Amino acid sequence: MTIARTFAAAALAFTTACATGSQIKPTPLTETAPKQQPTQVAAQPASPAASPTPAAGPGATDSGAQERFQAALAAFDAGDYDAARKAFEEVVARAPQSLNAQFNLGLIAERQGRLPDAQAAYEKVLSVDANHQPSLLNLGRLYRLQDRFDDAISLYEKALKAPGHEHDVALLNNLTVAYRLAGRFDEAEATARRVLARSKDNPEAYKNLALIYYDQGNYRLAEVVSANARKLAENDPGVYNNLGMIYLKLNDRPRALAQFQKAVSLDQKFAPGYLNIGAMALSYRDYQGAERAFSKAVELDPAAYEGHLYYAYALDGQKGRDPKKGIVAGEAYEKVLVLRPEQPDAVCGAGWAYASDRAGWDKALGFLERCKGLQSTSAQDKQMIEAKVQGIQAMQKNGAPQPTAEEKKAATPAQGGDNSLLDKVSEDAAQQEGNAPEPEEAAPANETAPAGAPAPSPAP
Repeated sequence: MTIARTFAAAALAFTTACATGSQIKPTPLTETAPKQQPTQVAAQPASPAASPTPAAGPGATDSGAQERFQAALAAFDAGDYDAARKAFEEVVARAPQSLNAQFNLGLIAERQGRLPDAQAAYEKVLSVDANHQPSLLNLGRLYRLQDRFDDAISLYEKALKAPGHEHDVALLNNLTVAYRLAGRFDEAEATARRVLARSKDNPEAYKNLALIYYDQGNYRLAEVVSANARKLAENDPGVYNNLGMIYLKLNDRPRALAQFQKAVSLDQKFAPGYLNIGAMALSYRDYQGAERAFSKAVELDPAAYEGHLYYAYALDGQKGRDPKKGIVAGEAYEKVLVLRPEQPDAVCGAGWAYASDRAGWDKALGFLERCKGLQSTSAQDKQMIEAKVQGIQAMQKNGAPQPTAEEKKAATPAQGGDNSLLDKVSEDAAQQEGNAPEPEEAAPANETAPAGAPAPSPAP
């Protein structure tokens, strides 16, 4: 692997909006049937009274549990996940039969990037009710995030065998995604067509079918199928995100950018769109624009390690001008390692990022030694690491000064800003599309494609 911190060689993957994502909000205790929409399973919180529960135990009508549940939902909506977690835990203690409260604990764990806890929560629900669909869909997504495609396939296939669930659209669409990610394209296409045979106007099935063709390099056919999806769901950001991916493959970058910007203009919480905008910004060395886009993506989907990794790349690209950015980049790489322990790019990236500032030298030495010990690190890279380690140790010993402002300025090419090259590309795209794409706000609060530049992501 290459450890030189140049972004011409950074392997970023543009993200497709895949057919299912975990919920954005917890399910209410009185949940109705989850929405049949693979991108966001059951988008509303589960509320206190419903979801299939084993038996109405003593806590079923516990008014205290109901009150705590509502307090938990309010805390979740306010972004206070620790308070929401504590309140849901109290609900579970008072009313152990409340599967929705247990499910919501999994959702909060996902939102906080605690994937093992999220998985445990969903599995606990399924141990009581094997057909709890929100838990099935979210657990399957966690398996996919960990590249455990066979486990996801097994989970969905088993769920589809349950009486009355053999034609469940959400499960079938998610199974399509799992087959595709596993490279089982014939089975993926057959499953998507199985959905369309019973529901000919299902946009998720068309989106999945387009991505199957996309993954096999049949971009024109993918474009045609995506156009069908757009007719059925003209306000679906995933459709435009996938079209952006296709246009990138067809070497039409301005039009691709317009599609990504259209996606986030339709849904400001659409994480794949921000990932792809950031990826394009990185490809133009617009590190500040990339930082804004990736910070939004990380905020929206903290459980996806790619967002943290690309955010770290964007920060890393600015450390020549501002060594403190290297420290923040190192912290972002460490967040990747929480989700993907021993991820080589994160281990080595953290070492080089922390090395940019005296405050990070101790951490840099530890990560660089770990990087040197990785099998993927070449002999040449090991020599570079050794030289860097010796240099840091010598500076620590001699108390070497930090670089001057002039040296920092000379070390990094001009950053993008309000007048970045990305904006010029956006203007060109607006002329093609006939209307100006929505401007990206400044830092508001899945799959790989091209390497060597940020890679956009398809939609569900």
